[in-house]
Amino acid sequence: MNAREPAAGRSGVRVDPRGEGSANVDTGLPVLDSLLERLAEYASFDLSLEVEPGAAEAEVAEAGSALGRALAGPLRAENARGYGSAVMTSAEALATVVLEVTDAPLLVSNVDLTQARIGGLGTDVARRFLERFAEGAGVTLHVRLLNGTDTQHVLDAIFKALGVALAAACTERSRA
Repeated sequence: MNAREPAAGRSGVRVDPRGEGSANVDTGLPVLDSLLERLAEYASFDLSLEVEPGAAEAEVAEAGSALGRALAGPLRAENARGYGSAVMTSAEALATVVLEVTDAPLLVSNVDLTQARIGGLGTDVARRFLERFAEGAGVTLHVRLLNGTDTQHVLDAIFKALGVALAAACTERSRA
């Protein structure tokens, strides 16, 4: 099952939830590219995402929105679970992500990275990405940082957990 969004306007995205974890990501922001590649790897999704160059915040918002819209179909497929959760680590960081399909998308998070910077990028844009992702996918998304101080490790743990939770949400419900 492929979820596709045409490469019109500001982005082009293709997601195969039954993939192997390969990714070809070009958002114009190497930090975000790396995080999305990690998400695809841990979700075992094949992901192709390209965002037209622009201001960093606009690129982040468009990437989140495009990926969310592309996954909205697989998350709502007839036999899809529509919910998932994961706890993942990256060195000293430990993050949990819980998501569920909803008609009232929402991001709830205790992660505040407004003062941190990675690769010249203000990491509060991670919150912007997650907000736009939740809106595009139509999910309630809870992100909790249980431990961690190194910003790169915190982001890695969050995106790894998001990938695992998405994989669970896109899988078929088991029949008893």
